[in-house]
Amino acid sequence: MPGPVVVLRLLEARAFEDVLADVHPWLDAFCTAVTAEADGLSFHVRDGTALGPRTPDTTGTGPFLLEDDGCAAAEGEDWSALSPLPVPSVSASGLVLGAFCSGPVNHALLGRLALALAPRLDALVDFDGVLGCAAPGQGAADGTGLAEARALVPSLPGRIAEVSYGTGADGRRYRHIGDADFLAAWLDHPAFCLVT
Repeated sequence: MPGPVVVLRLLEARAFEDVLADVHPWLDAFCTAVTAEADGLSFHVRDGTALGPRTPDTTGTGPFLLEDDGCAAAEGEDWSALSPLPVPSVSASGLVLGAFCSGPVNHALLGRLALALAPRLDALVDFDGVLGCAAPGQGAADGTGLAEARALVPSLPGRIAEVSYGTGADGRRYRHIGDADFLAAWLDHPAFCLVT
């Protein structure tokens, strides 16, 4: 996916069909072209004001996708910094929320969508990379920018954890997972950017 992506990590297991039944009517209220795909829903945000007063103009944004994560946990993933822990990677334990386009407006809109969905679904937000690096995504790949991120990210309100996982040959990658309070603060930070 060429735009930003987050994964909503559910704190309680739910059938994916139940999640869609909950989310679809909510999206219908302020989105257009809410279409059931094989693995989820695709949509365009029509009225961003439904996501809060600081939501950017939605002209030219999207489309967005919400689908079942379906990915197994990475080998050696260390979730010990999180409590409560998300449910293991089984059916509907994670929902991928992504944008098919990049750019600041799509990052902000995807962040606002995740901010609205996280409490609705009782989920943590997996940012699928390291936040606060000079080059988004760079720290997730090779550890550069981690010192910068480790100074910035924990200074914000809310709960945030750095999760590491093995990449083979003793390599490690990192990503941040946080709650809605952290995401709200991150959305208002001048360095805000999601991982692409």
